[in-house]
Amino acid sequence: MEIGKVVHYYNKLSVAVVELKEPLKLSDHVAFVGRTTDFDQAIDSMQINHENIESAKAGQEVAVKVKDRVRCGDKLCEYEKTKSEEE
Repeated sequence: MEIGKVVHYYNKLSVAVVELKEPLKLSDHVAFVGRTTDFDQAIDSMQINHENIESAKAGQEVAVKVKDRVRCGDKLCEYEKTKSEEE
């Protein structure tokens, strides 16, 4: 399920600005997916207007620390475990 879309990326900070379609909270495990992007991570840092937040609602734009490069238009999705990860 798509949670949001990347609208900006700060390369030096490794921060993605995401426009949310669904709620998001710290510790959620998500996947960033795009034409050349494909990785998953836990959300461990999230801000709105340089203020740390615990959760955000649909319709908000949040800044999220990411472990790898993302691009504008990449999707933020709910992470789904593969069968080998569940075992």
